[in-house]
Amino acid sequence: MTPAETPSPYGVVAIGRNEGERLQQCLTSAPGADAIVYVDSGSTDGSVAWAKSRGVDVVELDLKNGFTAARARNAGFRRLMELRPDLAYVQFVDGDCELMRHWPGRAMAFLDRHPEACATFGRRRERHPEHSIYNRICDAEWNVPPGPVRSCGGDVMMRAAALHGVGGYREDFIAGEEPELCVRLRAAGWSIWRIDEEMTLHDAAMTRLGQWWRRNVRSGYAFAMGRHVHGAPPERLWVWESRRALIWGIGIPLLACAGTVLLGPPGLAILLIYPVQLLRRIPRQPGAGSDRVKLAFFEVLARFAEAFGQMKFAVDARTGMKTKIIEYK
Repeated sequence: MTPAETPSPYGVVAIGRNEGERLQQCLTSAPGADAIVYVDSGSTDGSVAWAKSRGVDVVELDLKNGFTAARARNAGFRRLMELRPDLAYVQFVDGDCELMRHWPGRAMAFLDRHPEACATFGRRRERHPEHSIYNRICDAEWNVPPGPVRSCGGDVMMRAAALHGVGGYREDFIAGEEPELCVRLRAAGWSIWRIDEEMTLHDAAMTRLGQWWRRNVRSGYAFAMGRHVHGAPPERLWVWESRRALIWGIGIPLLACAGTVLLGPPGLAILLIYPVQLLRRIPRQPGAGSDRVKLAFFEVLARFAEAFGQMKFAVDARTGMKTKIIEYK
């Protein structure tokens, strides 16, 4: 181990619900952590008992208040600071992920060298991309270029002081809570980095179209919520993503309907924009030829699911309803 990778005190906050063996892999993948807190959101598979049997500190969220990842992470962070208020760094990780052995040391070494950075993350890989095209979609989405970025995901090494300084995650966000947090962190003068290191193995276990659809509905809901809170300049969080979903998922089909009413069957010609978009996106996808076609197809199809999520948020905002977390597992 090089001097730059000398172990530093850090804690782990893992969150999950009914993750089974995946949780066991997660909680045993950070043996060098000074403290580990697992936050459980109503598991019925024995996860809580197993974690406690391994000496992990467990926080069980109250069923009455609903579950969100943001609420779970905040609860875990508070408990971690009670146990070890001296810890400078906290590694957040989802319960279906396994930390790579060298990741914590290299992440902390980077933050030590870059005092302006509050958070860093590396390459999150899908454990079984060969099991389904949906798993491969996840793996491709997570492969963002190294360097300074606007936001991170759920797996991230973060300075405890920075997180505490902005008040933690917003618990009313049922999705997209990480980019929303990063807006406030950057506004406070911090930077977020993706570094060229292997970080986690993730097990999406996504093998059905319905799972993929719900995941993208959740993304659309997050886009709308983020735009609602931080859509004004200069941030304009998810304004473009929200408009993209509305145009491709709702606007173009409505134009086709209107064209059909006015022109008859020739009015449907506007729908040809979808195969054109598909052909345009295929060369921009990673992987082999067949996968590129599939990835491009699902990228176009995702706009409809995202548009549904946008409409769901609009209804909730107008009626004052609170949507429960949108789960795909």
